Amino acid sequence: MSAALLHRLKPAVSVASRLWSCKPPRIEPSSAAASVRLYSGLMESRAPLFRQLFESESSTYTYLLADADSREAVLIDPVLETVDRDLQLISELGLTLKVACKHLFYYSYTGLLKMQIHSLPAGGAFLAAETVVSSVTAVNKCLTVRETPGHTDGCVTYVSEDERMAFTGDALLIRGCGRTDFQQGSPHRLYESVHKKIFTLPGHCFVYPAHDYKGQTVSTVDEEKKFNPRLTKTLPEFVNIMNNLNLPKPKKIGTVCVY
Repeated sequence: MSAALLHRLKPAVSVASRLWSCKPPRIEPSSAAASVRLYSGLMESRAPLFRQLFESESSTYTYLLADADSREAVLIDPVLETVDRDLQLISELGLTLKVACKHLFYYSYTGLLKMQIHSLPAGGAFLAAETVVSSVTAVNKCLTVRETPGHTDGCVTYVSEDERMAFTGDALLIRGCGRTDFQQGSPHRLYESVHKKIFTLPGHCFVYPAHDYKGQTVSTVDEEKKFNPRLTKTLPEFVNIMNNLNLPKPKKIGTVCVY
């Protein structure tokens, strides 16, 4: 090692030597516990509350998110049959429900849900995506909205601000995707939506779909990019698959869509 380099390193070596020789500060047990409580409190204040709920008849997932500080909540994809369960949970957790929103809007139950959910703002229970993001603290802190048409022409995906969670509706399911043969669906648009709006998220981003029929609850972007049997195909292959599914008409076309 050259003399010039040793000369430049001397101050750093001196500081490191002093730090090494210093004894760590003594922390009394009570102080340590207080520090842990303070740290935990800070962490809790940053992390939004999250619950995944399930409705078995339609295999629908409902998601509850809330800001831990303001206690304002948003409910994604509520189902009429389980809305009382959801409202009870919201009450038990001391939350104020500000918005209920859908990934799509062909549901015939929307009016009934509006009547059931009494705590929502005047003007309607289900708000347009841009209104949701701009008007509610809980959503504004936690979610952004990406248009992902293809299953229907009005589908959206809700993405957490840190891009660790994506609520993909029927655009991207776990090892599958929503059908494209009704409600202005388009396999071309769905393929483009998933590849440009969802598969561009970080690989570790969790994927939470609106439905699952096989008992799966969550996936990741990386998993779906590698293992999704439809969306790993080329566009022509995907279009051919979707155009030849020959699925029966959904039993509850007004309330749910099927895989």
